[in-house]
Amino acid sequence: MKTVCYSAMAVIIILILSIFADEFNKGENNSSDSLGTLEIHYIDVKQGDCILIESEGQNMLIDCGESSQSDEVTAYLQAHNISKIDYLVGTHPHSDHMGGMSAIVDNFEISDFYMPYLPDDDIPTTKYFEKLLLSLENKNLEIKNPEVGDKIQIGSAEAVIIAPNNKEYSNTNNYSIGIILTHGENSFIFTGDAEASVEEEMINNGFLKDIDVYKAGHHGSSTSSSEQFLDVIKPEYTVIMCGEGNSYNHPNDDAVERIKKYVPEENIFRTDINGSIVAESDGKNINFKSER
Repeated sequence: MKTVCYSAMAVIIILILSIFADEFNKGENNSSDSLGTLEIHYIDVKQGDCILIESEGQNMLIDCGESSQSDEVTAYLQAHNISKIDYLVGTHPHSDHMGGMSAIVDNFEISDFYMPYLPDDDIPTTKYFEKLLLSLENKNLEIKNPEVGDKIQIGSAEAVIIAPNNKEYSNTNNYSIGIILTHGENSFIFTGDAEASVEEEMINNGFLKDIDVYKAGHHGSSTSSSEQFLDVIKPEYTVIMCGEGNSYNHPNDDAVERIKKYVPEENIFRTDINGSIVAESDGKNINFKSER
């Protein structure tokens, strides 16, 4: 009788373990299937930056270009059924990144507004920035200064702040908020106009990793996309945001050549050539489509 009981118990245990294994595998499969999609819109705002991130009903807008592009940006967002912006990020207070920010605040519901900490001497006194401060006041929106290591969930994607790493710089570009966005196995990086010295700070803070899509720093300027930085992130794709025939000669030939050591030419997209560009991620694969 005891032998029969022990055999029966063994069978029961095996059945229970099988059920748990099946449920575990189902959970894994459901997790993979339910990851959802991520879209990153590199919106053509001529000589400037404007990036919309969308995932599972949540979004983030990084920069918005010059004030002259406000109507185009507003129309683009509305065409994609955006009435509320969960996270609005001004990487740094230069007009090609934040010139139209007051219009964004005025025309959309904003949950959180992020901008880097600036010492009093570096706070702009420009007209566009004063308009932005007034718009924020009218909406009772506070300015949040993110810190390195902060995490922001955007649907099924996670953004991690990787810059700025200091409180004072001699160049406003270097205050740029840097972000790594991860969606499943895919990763994206945004560094505003941060220059080589700040790219080195990002390397040293330990957050960098292999990156799938690199939004070229400072519109492809010679002062960014250093060899040291690229050798750490090893991008597979690059998006360069610049205006056709711009007076800055962006992108710089040397910077493009450095990028090409890692990214084949067919994987380099440019807003001055391709117009607005959309990267779509399912957590494993990334597909690109462009306006032209």
